[in-house]
Amino acid sequence: MKIHWLQHVGFEGLGSIEKWAREKGHALSCTRLFAGELLPALDLFDLLIVMGGPMGVHDQDEFSWLQGEKDFLRRVIAAGKPVLGVCLGAQLLADVLGAQVTANKEKEIGWFPVERVSNVPEGLEDVLPACPTVFHWHGDTFSLPEKAVRLYSSAACVNQAFVYEKRVIGLQFHLETTPTSAASLVENCRDELVSAPWIQTEEEILAGGARCGEINGWMGALLDYLARQV
Repeated sequence: MKIHWLQHVGFEGLGSIEKWAREKGHALSCTRLFAGELLPALDLFDLLIVMGGPMGVHDQDEFSWLQGEKDFLRRVIAAGKPVLGVCLGAQLLADVLGAQVTANKEKEIGWFPVERVSNVPEGLEDVLPACPTVFHWHGDTFSLPEKAVRLYSSAACVNQAFVYEKRVIGLQFHLETTPTSAASLVENCRDELVSAPWIQTEEEILAGGARCGEINGWMGALLDYLARQV
């Protein structure tokens, strides 16, 4: 299988997704949007992964490539390809599917639980754990796109994840986080670690690295599910 992924900033990579892809023998290619690289033709990949970044979906004046990325995502979804969006990636998917993306009532940064909803679509019941503690780093949120199914909620954010037509999945949180990627976020976004109800300290975030193996396993199971949709 050929997997393409979109990178919005140099310090946010694939995390554990890269290891999963290599172990499964899948081919990986990337568009570094921040470096001005061109988006691929649709026939050059089977699965698309849209990663995170500190910008917002409405920041087109500052990041001119955002509009082209949104147009690309619409074409990918219309072509019936499986797509996974993580954090900003999920917000972009929600936006192109007609939902609203706005500032959340609280920034959520650190290790916090999310709760799975009761009506998870068939095929995802054994993939998604009921009440996992996962890694967050977001200030925005999205409304639920029409015909999408909410997958997770939390005390700080109602819409934590969704699935659309069984093959487009948006995760507000990060299951791909590794100790290295968490440390990179802390290093590059340390100014966001202020005192607030849903923001942990640098020490708490880095100590949570012990959870990475577990959440990476869940990410692998979710990617296996999406690979079956190809």
